[in-house]
Amino acid sequence: MSTELGYFTLDTPDIDRARAFYGGLFGWTFDDAASHETYAHVADAGIPFGFVKGEHRDYSHLYFRVDDIDAVCAQIVDLGGKCAVPASSKSGRSVKASDDQGVSFSLWEPA
Repeated sequence: MSTELGYFTLDTPDIDRARAFYGGLFGWTFDDAASHETYAHVADAGIPFGFVKGEHRDYSHLYFRVDDIDAVCAQIVDLGGKCAVPASSKSGRSVKASDDQGVSFSLWEPA
């Protein structure tokens, strides 16, 4: 049986800040009709997902595929987030990052 990521949410203490940070980082827009006070639904995503208001938790990291990990890390820092030093492997480069509220996620640049 094959398994695909079908949906995910990221917990964040402040929905509006998450919308601004990830909108600025990835150009994401949000579906206001599907969003509400404690949830922001990302519009037109290949895999449906959104942000849920709550204390951030560290779970297994989600990896967002990027074309230029160094440029995205610089953008993360410009937006008030943090980025570790990218690591290289046979599959490409990856890095653990966090947004401006300390919510962690990862980036992957394929080889």
